[in-house]
Amino acid sequence: MLKRTNPDTSQLMRRAEDLISAASNRYRITVQVANRAQRRRFEEFDSLDDPKMKPVIRAIIEMSDELTQPEIIGE
Repeated sequence: MLKRTNPDTSQLMRRAEDLISAASNRYRITVQVANRAQRRRFEEFDSLDDPKMKPVIRAIIEMSDELTQPEIIGE
């Protein structure tokens, strides 16, 4: 059985708090994270990006990066 490697818990909590505080609706941001995690889970079968990180954790990290670094979002 593979052991999953997770980022620092305090950093993950800070990122999640940043997402929630920046959102106008807590429910909506929660649903957005869940939807992205679900998409990533299905995409994970096709790619070998980092199979040890859970999709929900990856979604929180990606979304908080997009929030703090808007230049990484291409239009």
